[in-house]
Amino acid sequence: MLKNLENGIAYMLGASLLSALNGAIAKMLAPELAALEIVFFRNFIGVLLILITLKHTPTTIDKDNLHMLLLRGIFGFTAMFLFFYTITTLPLGDAITLNKTSPIFITILAFFILKEKLSILQISAVILGFLGVILVTKPANLDFNSSYILGVAGGFFAAAAYVTIGKIKHIYDSRVIVLAFMGMGTVAPALLFLLAPYIESDMIKEFVMPSNQAWVLIIFIGFTATLSQWFLTKGYSSPNPTLIGTISYSIIPFSIFFGVLLGDDLPTSLTIVGTVLIVLAGILAKKGVR
Repeated sequence: MLKNLENGIAYMLGASLLSALNGAIAKMLAPELAALEIVFFRNFIGVLLILITLKHTPTTIDKDNLHMLLLRGIFGFTAMFLFFYTITTLPLGDAITLNKTSPIFITILAFFILKEKLSILQISAVILGFLGVILVTKPANLDFNSSYILGVAGGFFAAAAYVTIGKIKHIYDSRVIVLAFMGMGTVAPALLFLLAPYIESDMIKEFVMPSNQAWVLIIFIGFTATLSQWFLTKGYSSPNPTLIGTISYSIIPFSIFFGVLLGDDLPTSLTIVGTVLIVLAGILAKKGVR
């Protein structure tokens, strides 16, 4: 049991580091490629890698729960699209911090949809979490960016995606779960590319052929993203998902570090306090689960 827990912590640290690195690469690609295209290539390469492993080591697929795999794909793609869009318009640390509001939304969904009673810790988590969001987004500031709202929405859909992982982690091979997510992240952007000429939106743009330099970054992001998703799935499948979820917040300092290297300003005191509150809220939300 202890060894499994240690492995889970290692998996989550690896997933956090690789996810922050992927965010940094996406920010490097942003001047040339739209967020939707980054999502497409990231997942397309991942699908190829997963299919190769499945061909080498096949697994069985439970057809009775395919709808849960579909939901995992839809929620995961939406969360990723919003996440990458905010990366292109916000400091990397802010974008990833807002994405980590997912535990707060899990608590809220459990109350309104599953009719679960909230503990004092969970109520405190929701309050602290949204105070943290206010401090990070600074809505009263003249420099407020609407992308902050999309960043919070990304946290909501990430929460829904994590819930589906918990429902199917004992049913499907982790590679199949990742394939459902990345498959949707390939098909959905391809369809949106076809619709782009008829949609007036900064978020949905037509496909642009990448330059040679961009292709190198695309291949790298596809490989590391696939490995990150596998680490993430393995991490959340460990004996103590609450502790593992806490470790996942290590992505924030990783992302701030990469963001500063790419030219982001150092976080303000309000942003730091808000980030701490969001992390604390996530930890309390998970500890408050009955």
